[in-house]
Amino acid sequence: APSDLKMKKSFLILFLLASFSIKAQDDTIKNIITEATENSHLEILAHELLDIVGPRLTGTPQMRNAHDWAVQRYADWGINAKIHEWGEWNGWERGITHIDMISPRVRTLSGIQLGYSPSTSLKGITGELDVIPEVKNKDEFNAWLKTIKGKFILSSMYQITGRPDYNWEEYATPESFKKMKETRSEATRKWNSNFRKMGINRRQISKTLEDAGAIGLLSSNWAGGFGSNRIFSTGTRTIPHLDLELEDYSMLYRMVESGAGPEIRVVSTSKDLGIVPTFNTLAEIKGVEKPDEYVILSAHFDSWDGATGATDNGTGTIVMMEAMRVLKAMYPNPKRTILVGHWGFEEGGLNGSRAFVEDFPEIVDNTQALFNQDNGTGRVVKITGQGFLNSYEYLSNWLYPVPDEVRKHIKTEFPSMPGGGGSDYLSFLAAGVPAFSLESLSWAYREYTWHTRKDTYDKIVFDDVRSNVILTAILAYMASEDEAKASREKRVMPTNPRTGKKAIWPRKRAPKRNVSDN
Repeated sequence: APSDLKMKKSFLILFLLASFSIKAQDDTIKNIITEATENSHLEILAHELLDIVGPRLTGTPQMRNAHDWAVQRYADWGINAKIHEWGEWNGWERGITHIDMISPRVRTLSGIQLGYSPSTSLKGITGELDVIPEVKNKDEFNAWLKTIKGKFILSSMYQITGRPDYNWEEYATPESFKKMKETRSEATRKWNSNFRKMGINRRQISKTLEDAGAIGLLSSNWAGGFGSNRIFSTGTRTIPHLDLELEDYSMLYRMVESGAGPEIRVVSTSKDLGIVPTFNTLAEIKGVEKPDEYVILSAHFDSWDGATGATDNGTGTIVMMEAMRVLKAMYPNPKRTILVGHWGFEEGGLNGSRAFVEDFPEIVDNTQALFNQDNGTGRVVKITGQGFLNSYEYLSNWLYPVPDEVRKHIKTEFPSMPGGGGSDYLSFLAAGVPAFSLESLSWAYREYTWHTRKDTYDKIVFDDVRSNVILTAILAYMASEDEAKASREKRVMPTNPRTGKKAIWPRKRAPKRNVSDN
C-alpha cells in the first residue's frame, strides 16, 4: 500500500539521519583525540606561561601580562577573547631577595620575601636575631617585646626534623619513628599553648612584632617534603617578611638558642604600585543552534609567586586553553556556546569566579555544565555528581565516548554531595549550575608543589595533562551536543547523625572587589 511505502521511506530517512549523526559524532571525537595527541601545544603553552610570563600574583604586572598573553594566544587560534575587569587590588612587584649570614661565619641563606612584603633599600639591613620565647604569661611576653628593637625575629616554630614522614617510615625503626612523632606533637602543643599565654593569636603576631620595633621577620612555612616551603603573603606593613628554607631557619634558631649570636644582612626589594585593576580572561566559541546556552571550561589563572604556579594552576590553565584550541580546530560550530573562564584572584577566595557569577547572571542561568580543573598535574581520577540528582544520566552519557585509556582511571560517584569549596566550581555550584570538579591524581601535590617554591615547569607530567585535555574537550563537546538541558534538580540533603543538623547546599558569596572588602 502507498501509505506503508511512505512509512518505510520515513523510517529509512530517520535511520540514515541517525546513522549520519552517530558517524559525525564518532568522527569528531576521533579528530579531537588525534589533534590533542599528535599536535599538542601543551609544552609550548607551559613554557610561555610559566617560564616567560612567570608567576601570577594578583596585583602584579605579571598577572596583567598573563591576561594579555592568553588573549593573544586565543586570537592566534581564531577564538574571540576579552578581559573582564571586575575589581581592584594592591599593586606590587617583586624585586630581588638576598639573605646572608655574616656572623659567626659567612653563608648565603636560601629564602625569599613573602608576597606584598615591604621593600628594603638596595643597601639592605643588618641585624642580630631572636626567637619568640616560651613565657608564663602576657606580662612576661610584653617584657620580652621591649628587647627586640632593631632585631630580626624568627617567628615560626622550630621543626625537630627536616625529613618527611614517609622517609622516616621507610628507614627508621618503628620505635624511633613513634618517638619522633610524639616529640613533634608535644612541641606543637607547647607552641600553641605559648600563644595563648602570650595573649595573642597567630594572625596578630606579625603586627605585634613589627610594632615592637623588629626590623624584619623570618619564618619557615614547611610543607612537609624535602626542601619545600609554602609562600603566601606578608602580615607586615613597613618591615620585610621573609621565608627561609627549613635547613637555614633551623640552623639560625639553634644558634640563637645556644647563644652563638648570629647576625644577618638582608636585601629584599619590591615596588608598591598602588591600586590596580583585577581581571578575568574570557574566551568563547559561539554556538550556532543554541548560542545563548553555555558550556563553561574553568580554571583559575592567578598563583602565589614563590615559584611559577605550574601545578597550581598552570596545568589547569593550559588544559583549558588547549581544549579550546582543539575544539576550535575540530568542532568550530558547536551547538551551544563554549566559554572558558580564566579566573583572577582565586587564591584570595574564589573572587574572579564569584564576580563573574554576579556580573553575568544571564550566562549563569543558561549554563549547561561547567568543568573545572585545579589540583595538580595528575590525570583526572574522580568526578562526582556534586549533589545533582540526575547527574548520573547525563554525566555518564558525556563520559561514554572518552577513550578507555583515559576513562578507566576515573572513579565516579552519584549523586554524591556538593563540594565544600577550594576552587572555582563552587562559585557556580552555589548558583545552582551543574559544575563539576575534575579531580586529579596527587603526584605529592600537597607536600611538594601546592603554593611552594618547587611549583615549576619541571613538575608537570605532560602525558597526564594530555589525557586531561582529551577528557575536557570530549566532555565539552558532548555537553554542547546534548539535545536535552542538563537537570539542575538537587538531591535531598542528608542529616548529620552526630549533630542532628541537615546539611545545606553551598551559599552564594560576594567577591572581594577591593582592598576594603578584605
